[in-house]
Amino acid sequence: MKREKISELTTNRLSVYLRCLNELALAGIETVSSQELAEQFNLNSAQIRKDLGYFGEFGVRGTGYYIEDLRADLTKILGLDKPHRVGIVGAGRLGTALANYNGLDKSNFTVVALFDNDETKLGERTGGGIPIFDVNKIAKVVRDQDIDVAVIAVPARAAQRVLNQVMTAGVKAILNFAPAPLKARLGVKVKTVDLTTSLESLSYFLAQPRAATLTHGKRSEDFMDASKRKEQNL
Repeated sequence: MKREKISELTTNRLSVYLRCLNELALAGIETVSSQELAEQFNLNSAQIRKDLGYFGEFGVRGTGYYIEDLRADLTKILGLDKPHRVGIVGAGRLGTALANYNGLDKSNFTVVALFDNDETKLGERTGGGIPIFDVNKIAKVVRDQDIDVAVIAVPARAAQRVLNQVMTAGVKAILNFAPAPLKARLGVKVKTVDLTTSLESLSYFLAQPRAATLTHGKRSEDFMDASKRKEQNL
């Protein structure tokens, strides 16, 4: 792997590439070029080659990528070659909905615990059978259940306090749904999903359709130019 820092946008795209390759594999396809991958899934071939280039050489000139091999490589790069156990802090509507999300059944992420401070919920289980623990027992449950990923689904006012508890328990990967800026320690990764910001961004495109069209058009042209400049056989 090259020594330059890999951006989060790049890792996000690797996840997209992996999902696309999974679809191709299910269809019985064995090889694919970056151009074919881009055309079928509305991606950019030059960007695909650039992203993969950060991690080594994967394709064969004149053939493209062997799908099974590239799937295995991306799975390992993304750390998906081992299971991840997830704990969700906040057993309200959002937390329980995330815990019962069926999409996780096809991934290597398994929700093993929820945490809350509502005494009426403690000791109960979700519809999917996931136990709800006292939030003050995070450290013990994290240790006992080998939790390595945490999800914060609490009100904004409590989010930083919960993050501190989770970090103290030793969890270094956190997905935050609370609409609040959080400060993490060095070596801890917090990824925030802000639904309000995303919806307001969509609102802008509805309010300013001409500006949105012009921006999208220029971006598409830039991608096309980049593809022409970097045209390769892969």
